[in-house]
Amino acid sequence: MASTSTDYSTIPTPARCYVDFCLVPVGTGNVSVAKEVAEVQKLLKASGLVYTMHSAGTTVEGSWDEVMKVVGQAHSVVHQAGVVRVQTSMRVGSRTDKAQTAEQKVKRVQDLLAQDEA
Repeated sequence: MASTSTDYSTIPTPARCYVDFCLVPVGTGNVSVAKEVAEVQKLLKASGLVYTMHSAGTTVEGSWDEVMKVVGQAHSVVHQAGVVRVQTSMRVGSRTDKAQTAEQKVKRVQDLLAQDEA
């Protein structure tokens, strides 16, 4: 049985994605993270990417490379503010069958709920 070798370096990243991420500064001695979150939101606004802040994180969408870059930059912004350790949890989604924004995903569920109420 012959084994085939895959050149993994040629596998592309998905064209588009969305990331829901929760960045947590560690060891600041303060239970509030509002200051750090505000700095990250400024970065996201400057990035030009579509994003939505919610009570437990932020969803950002765009090309894979742009989204992953801005999450890394968010770490750097918080580090530059003096935070030595930053921990981020994230969920990443991509699809190839159609283009769909985070807003469209939410609207789809809301439409289904509205049908149940009718």
